[in-house]
Amino acid sequence: MAEIGKDIVKAKLLLQKGKLVAIPTETVYGLAGNALDAEAVALIFETKNRPSFDPLILHTSSIERVEDFVVSFPEKLKMLAENFWPGPLTLLLPRKPIVPDLVTSGLDRVAVRVPKHPLTLALLESLDFPLAAPSANPFGYISPTSPAHVAAQLGEKIPHILDGGVCEVGLESTIVGLEEDEIVVYRLGGLEIATIEKLVGPVKIKDHSSSNPQAPGLLESHYAPRKPFILGDLRQLIAENIEAKSNFAVLSYSDYFPGILPGNQIALSPNKNLHEAAQNLFAAMRKLDEGNSAVILAELMPEEGLGRAINDRLRRAAAK
Repeated sequence: MAEIGKDIVKAKLLLQKGKLVAIPTETVYGLAGNALDAEAVALIFETKNRPSFDPLILHTSSIERVEDFVVSFPEKLKMLAENFWPGPLTLLLPRKPIVPDLVTSGLDRVAVRVPKHPLTLALLESLDFPLAAPSANPFGYISPTSPAHVAAQLGEKIPHILDGGVCEVGLESTIVGLEEDEIVVYRLGGLEIATIEKLVGPVKIKDHSSSNPQAPGLLESHYAPRKPFILGDLRQLIAENIEAKSNFAVLSYSDYFPGILPGNQIALSPNKNLHEAAQNLFAAMRKLDEGNSAVILAELMPEEGLGRAINDRLRRAAAK
């Protein structure tokens, strides 16, 4: 079983030996390995049971170190990095040959970010290689936002979990790149579009459900519970399931519904705070998935700010 602790030196030694370590970030926990070691990267795919056509994100400690493994850093994207790193922003940049094809799924751009977590930043600063680190969960399942989530899912498969507490943001990073000098958002995430647009003006948002993704985390069915996950009007869904006498749980934005046991319903933010809802999303999905209901009923958030990114995850959880 994986050891859980705060020992950066132990994590560093394991990573230098080609082993995998779960690391905390402000978004979710990552399953990290040496990004420049193709065998370590292959081990990430094997451990997660992740399709090899889904690219990975490289994590490093500073803007300056990005130059070690990218060919160029366009000014528009560098400006975003200077304003939002460390933070929940991933940039797609032209890669050097030093980055294994397996990291990028053979694409000519690599996804890079500087995470905002003191433990992981200290670890990255101590290493002479970047870390490839998708979310530390079996592929397609709910992303982990605490060490306990990682231990429950991958504890038997990895030697160490770096304990950084509960993730502050709780949603994966926003992924941004350039197409013909236009800034394009490939994945909605923890950095709001409005915040980006304040700095660079209007951006293009791609419809990114894909079986051949250009960036990490864009497969149509993703972040999914094992139970059926149904999105819609909650009052209508609840009425239909009561009539059908089905055993269901409820995931709402802010409301609690009479007649449903407290353990079978979770409101992501009773105060209607989208940042709180984002932070609670994956833990709530996981709790309901581990409960005794047969199906999970859920609703979309307001389509604004972080609500757009939460809705992206909800739709893909329901896609299967």
